[in-house]
Amino acid sequence: MDILRRNNVTVTGNPQGRTVVLAHGFGCDQNMWRLTTPALVRDYRVVLFDFVGSGRSDSSAFAEDRYSSLDGYALDVVEVCEALDLRDAAFVGHSVSAMIGVLAAGMAPERIGALVMVAPSPRYIDDDDYRGGFRAEDIDELLASLEANYLGWSAAMAPLIMGNAERPELGEELKNSFCATDPDMARVFARTTFLSDSRDDLKNVRVPTLVLECAQDIIAPREVGAFVHRMVPGSTLVTLDATGHCPHLSAPEATNQAITKFLAALR
Repeated sequence: MDILRRNNVTVTGNPQGRTVVLAHGFGCDQNMWRLTTPALVRDYRVVLFDFVGSGRSDSSAFAEDRYSSLDGYALDVVEVCEALDLRDAAFVGHSVSAMIGVLAAGMAPERIGALVMVAPSPRYIDDDDYRGGFRAEDIDELLASLEANYLGWSAAMAPLIMGNAERPELGEELKNSFCATDPDMARVFARTTFLSDSRDDLKNVRVPTLVLECAQDIIAPREVGAFVHRMVPGSTLVTLDATGHCPHLSAPEATNQAITKFLAALR
């Protein structure tokens, strides 16, 4: 199978610049980066793609056994990087894709030379002295609701995830993105996302890393950002003056400024 077609890969920007790979989160697609791409294309080669089961990816490539683990999504990233022969790329991952980037960098360290984690969470469920933001029963209820009525779940959850109640068009966009995702594939990705635990993988990161958190985020509270920053050696933590879980949409200028500043400092 043509991997670039499988993941609906788009390459744009400066062919002489460092490559920046933009990876979307659960229920989204590469279009969610449309406000970030213009800030990068002058200086960087920009790679966008859709995970299998999302956006305009080839849904025939979906296999539940592969995508029931974050490793399956990380393998997608590695295979896209190999198909484009990327070297020392900067990987920008939103939400669960931040952890997918960590795994991909571990699988293919020659391909990924820097990480930007946008609203990351290595584990969503509280555990002893770790606060992920949700109790185990909260996640069980969330997944049960999603699996019983995905469209209804999307309509109820998207505005909460997006935040910014005074800008309802943002929540509506996220809802539409959720609803455009195949429900069966979304159920697998959701379970993989919300039951994942990548905390131990963070200490193995060996590349320059930027952690971007929002001042208010019900999905990844600030305790999570502090944990990720503490666990990733030498990482930089930036708290954006932003509300919700999707700052690249709700606060694109601040998000883009933080990303470009970090990229410009890379060697």
